[in-house]
Amino acid sequence: MQNVSEAAAYTLQFINQTQKSIFLTGKAGTGKTTLLREIIATTHKNTVVVAPTGIAALNAGGVTIHSMFQLPFSAFIPSYEANPQFTDTVKFENKESLRRHFKMNNVKRNVIKNMELLIIDEVSMLRADLLDAIDFMMQTVRRNSHAFGGVQVLFIGDLLQLPPVIRDEEWRTLRNYYKGKFFFHSHVIQQNPPLYIELSKIYRQTDDSFISVLNNLRNNQISPQDVQFLNQYVKPDFDLKNNPGYITLTTHNAKADSINEQSINDLAGNEYSYLPFIVSDFPEKIFPVEENLKLKVGAQVMFVKNDLSFEKRYFNGKMGVIKSLSPEEIFVHFPEENKTIEVEKYEWKNIRYKVNELTKEIEEEVLGTFAHYPLKLAWAITVHKSQGLTFDKAALDVSQVFLPGQAYVALSRLRSLNGLILLSPMQMNGISNDQDVMDYALNKATEDILEKSLHFETKNFIHNYLINSFNWTDLAQEWRNHRFSYNENAVASEKSKHAIWAHKRLETIDQLIDPSQKFINQLNKIFNKETVDLFFVKERVEAAYDYFFKPMDKLVTDILQKMAEIQKFKKVKEYYEELAFLDDLQTKAVLRLMKAKLLIEIVVTGETICKEKLTSSAIKNFKSNKLEKIREEYKMSNTDIFKADEPVIRYSSKKLDKNESKTAKKTTVEETYDLWIQKRSVQDIARLRTLTVQTVETHLIKLIQAKKIEISDVLPYDKILALREAFEFYQEESLNGLKEKHGDEFTWDELKMFKASIN
Repeated sequence: MQNVSEAAAYTLQFINQTQKSIFLTGKAGTGKTTLLREIIATTHKNTVVVAPTGIAALNAGGVTIHSMFQLPFSAFIPSYEANPQFTDTVKFENKESLRRHFKMNNVKRNVIKNMELLIIDEVSMLRADLLDAIDFMMQTVRRNSHAFGGVQVLFIGDLLQLPPVIRDEEWRTLRNYYKGKFFFHSHVIQQNPPLYIELSKIYRQTDDSFISVLNNLRNNQISPQDVQFLNQYVKPDFDLKNNPGYITLTTHNAKADSINEQSINDLAGNEYSYLPFIVSDFPEKIFPVEENLKLKVGAQVMFVKNDLSFEKRYFNGKMGVIKSLSPEEIFVHFPEENKTIEVEKYEWKNIRYKVNELTKEIEEEVLGTFAHYPLKLAWAITVHKSQGLTFDKAALDVSQVFLPGQAYVALSRLRSLNGLILLSPMQMNGISNDQDVMDYALNKATEDILEKSLHFETKNFIHNYLINSFNWTDLAQEWRNHRFSYNENAVASEKSKHAIWAHKRLETIDQLIDPSQKFINQLNKIFNKETVDLFFVKERVEAAYDYFFKPMDKLVTDILQKMAEIQKFKKVKEYYEELAFLDDLQTKAVLRLMKAKLLIEIVVTGETICKEKLTSSAIKNFKSNKLEKIREEYKMSNTDIFKADEPVIRYSSKKLDKNESKTAKKTTVEETYDLWIQKRSVQDIARLRTLTVQTVETHLIKLIQAKKIEISDVLPYDKILALREAFEFYQEESLNGLKEKHGDEFTWDELKMFKASIN
């Protein structure tokens, strides 16, 4: 992340080297979304991103709160005693009914158990009762009575933007339990306040006068002089038609829709309709743009995503004008730059989280994709939908009464006052912000507090990480439970025949408990001192690792071998699943041990704790290497039982690439390229990546243009010759003329591939 501000740098450090929960806020344009992407890309922790609504979750690259935690769409009373209420108009769950009625599937339960960092985006919309419901579910699933079940939480959002929505009939009951509706009014936050970090460096605006007015408006300190200053920009008769490039910000959907519809109808020429490519599960309620995009040449449009390519030709909120259209092409012109670009479809992913069986890391699983042009008509937009966007020119229709924060949101979309038009004078009434929010802002941490807290919390994090890495009391208890689940008198049971095996493994783990507790006591004494000798800690950890790793590692091998051994028998499903449960716990313990050794090495050398450093080839391939070795052993000794292509045990047989790096998330085009160089067909890539064939072909066009692949790798030689002849004297920007001339001789993608190859 370039030009990281001090607040952003502190946030990254608190996330990666402490367990402290954080509330990250900042004025509009301070880079909260950019920092969120940086955190996701660099943290070593098993991370889940959630948001209150489907669209917010999609934009953050996560899932909704309700789907992740299997919560009902009802209010939550944070008590066991209060009775749940269900009427036609209102529904309330309490702790008992929530626990009793709502079951969670094993995939989500496993994700919550393995979660280390929960990121909640757009926290301004998060209700207090919903956050307490999340806390209750996480404590229940993780069987951990600490806040959020011991998981670190990063709350991101601007409380002066969209507020939570609680109906009056809900609030009449909830007010008996809560002092207010915001997330910080929740019981869990009142008892466990997060560290309040504010991003203060504004990247959107540079005009000091404008920034001053925005700050005053935000802080309920707007003066008559500020209003007078803004009202210089009032132009009630401003002619938007004769001043292209301005977008009208209004408070009501109907008005924005009406302006856009009337404006496109006023344009002459043909109207083109564009539909998305949708694959698998992508619900209509989370469509990020209009399903049917209707455009005409001359239409004023806005990009709703940032350009992911190296050129960065557009950003979220950038305005342009449609220059030319064809069934498979959209060209947008930027008048002020005198530049025209062809717009490519953007891919949105509907995901869910799952735990990788081999690495125990939380991964994203793509359920469906939505590929569409990242455009919308932009003569008008509501203030609500403008959040997160940046405009060079905007006309504000502020004649209606503003909700708290609405005036601030509307004005702060602009880069500078040069692009501001007020269609009516600003009024003082109706634009003050919520006093509870203003009071909560007084909790913002100073730099001195951040520095001291970081030092203290980092020490605690290292201490706790190490002692938890050597604390196997719960693991030993699970081995004990397993050992005593055998019925040695049940002669007909296959499981009973393996009781001696279980007894010997229990002896192994039991023999490790006493020395591990002694080592933990030693660590506690070292870290209880004001100054910790980290070199001495490293020496002791390495010695402990050398002592404990071999028997702990052997237990993983023993379980996997036993699972492979019993798989050939009938009626062992339940036993197999019991062993798989033990394997999960034992593998996590060994991987944690390996990471603990790495962690102290990183700390001693003064390097940054991050995803790239806190992993190794041995860690990433720990489980897959064991499975491969067991498979080879059983192929040699059990050729009559195991087929050559049959997995030894029922885990995923996919072996991780030894060179695979998770330090940075690859772009969607790079992911396609990785599969392409493995000689996968376009159809295979589409299936494996939950994409349409058309989307994969679009990726190939980009790869041809980037000189990553040759057009001869994609198209046959005779087709390339025919295309070369067709393009010989063609000079137009659009390919529509060629397509009309040659008809079905060439597909649109073939034309685009050849054009990419000669540019």
